[in-house]
Amino acid sequence: MPTVREIEGAVYGFAPRRLAQSWDNVGLLIGDGGREVRRVLVALDVTEDVAAEASEQGAELILAHHPVMNCTWRPVQSLLEEDIQGRLLRRLVRDGTAVICMHTNLDAAEEGVNAALARALGLEDAGPVVEEGIERIGSLSAPLDLPAFLALVGERLRPNGIRYVDAGRPIRRVAVGGGACADFLEEAAGLGCDAFVTADVKYNQFLDAKALGISLIDAGHFPTEDVVCPVLVSLLREKFPGLAVEKSARHREVFSYWTPGREGAP
Repeated sequence: MPTVREIEGAVYGFAPRRLAQSWDNVGLLIGDGGREVRRVLVALDVTEDVAAEASEQGAELILAHHPVMNCTWRPVQSLLEEDIQGRLLRRLVRDGTAVICMHTNLDAAEEGVNAALARALGLEDAGPVVEEGIERIGSLSAPLDLPAFLALVGERLRPNGIRYVDAGRPIRRVAVGGGACADFLEEAAGLGCDAFVTADVKYNQFLDAKALGISLIDAGHFPTEDVVCPVLVSLLREKFPGLAVEKSARHREVFSYWTPGREGAP
């Protein structure tokens, strides 16, 4: 059976470390690189539920997108049971669960997060928006009005809700950026995109989209990035045929939407 380091190497072959941003924290973050692995759990995030799921399945390794610890976002200065991050890290170490995280390198990989997002939305000839290769631009096979396009996004990504700005024109050329990528809004508009699908959009960015004449769709951070998890499952199954690899069944979108007028609303 492969070792943790061998699995890390295989994933780096798919999403090279050199593609990661300088501030990022990627690769093997917890565990023994020499340990043999028989079962892997793939998830977008390493949460307490995911850690418990891995333990119950007997998975020696979790492969995730978002880093379980990142010194830029939240410095690890202690491992205390009463601290959210400390409790999670203590559990992973106690259970002997190794953790590999592939973040911005997986965003930028040729067949990574944004390629998977473009494919999920049925975009043809999807290529990078800018030289860094993170966001993608492609075209629908036929133009759609916004309600039909929102229905497509809802069907393919299964978000709990969608926020959007309507530019009032048919949608065919579409930019996508999994997670918080609305900073590339102007580039997408300048390249003639009719719509941009991303997440974590700020109020002023919606205003900018209206002024730029591009429909801006916030389909949620989880739905726009979770599309890469089945890609990772397939990658490991292909590279290591004897390895049991499953996508987390417990990890889902963390928040919901309430809309006036729904049944039970005042």
